[in-house]
Amino acid sequence: MIRRVAAIDCGTNSIRLLIADVEPGRAVLTDIAREMKIVRLGEGVDRAGRLSDAALDRTIAALREYSDLIDRLSPAAVRMVATSATRDAENSQEFVDRVKEVLGVAPEVVTGDEEAWLSFSGATRELAVAPGRDGGCAPPYLVTDIGGGSTEFVLGGPAGVTGARSVDIGCVRMTERHLHGDPPSRAEVAAATADIDRALALVGDTVPARAARTLVGLAGSVTTVAAIALGLEHYDAARVHHSRTTAARVHEVSGALLGQTRAGRAAIAVMHPGRADVIGAGALVLDRIITLFGFAEVLASEHDILDGIAWSLVP
Repeated sequence: MIRRVAAIDCGTNSIRLLIADVEPGRAVLTDIAREMKIVRLGEGVDRAGRLSDAALDRTIAALREYSDLIDRLSPAAVRMVATSATRDAENSQEFVDRVKEVLGVAPEVVTGDEEAWLSFSGATRELAVAPGRDGGCAPPYLVTDIGGGSTEFVLGGPAGVTGARSVDIGCVRMTERHLHGDPPSRAEVAAATADIDRALALVGDTVPARAARTLVGLAGSVTTVAAIALGLEHYDAARVHHSRTTAARVHEVSGALLGQTRAGRAAIAVMHPGRADVIGAGALVLDRIITLFGFAEVLASEHDILDGIAWSLVP
């Protein structure tokens, strides 16, 4: 039986909505509406330890628009998940209260491990029946979700998950910590690289990443790098989804982004305007993952934690 559900993912950088009709027996999820707004909820959290009033106001304004759309499309169930920035903020209860007032349901502030599992579920549910361009999407998969505040890693396959880890190396956090120049200096990039590599060493201690046969990359940093690598004249989610980018091309794109000014990055045809200031850090995280764990390429997925949240609403 088809079930209509609404999923909201509120991260450090963006808030996204998916309203979908789900057919559990066929592993089919059909988009009715898929929306994304850059609200930068986690702006300054790494430094101040709390969500700013301006960031809260931006997020609640976006959520009001989503609430109106949910009311019009009448899903049977709604679930909102909040991730890294909300976990880290001392005033997270204020955020929860304001969301409940607008949406009617409270957001679930999930742990890094829960976030990782939702991302894995959303990214891999269809791989068995849609093996990617040119085939060859063999399990086990290492699913990596590069967010604003954190990056999640999950290793697994059709039989389930065998390892998961969340580390605090998201694109917003790395930009705020290290990449202050316009463009960033070599010393700033080196400091960010060292920070990322230390976190990835922790991942390697708990998740046997090199056992994976396919690296699946999620979220805006990965899909933007993939779109640039494809040479798209405008962002095309259908072309990005399940496209492959070689390790050499990721390294090339990452270096180019880190060498550009913010204005130069913003002028790239596929760049979302709210991502231009943090994409260099996100691309660097992806480049270091590929390099340190020895992958030849990354498979980009447009289906991620948002789809995992939707699937979680199906009995």
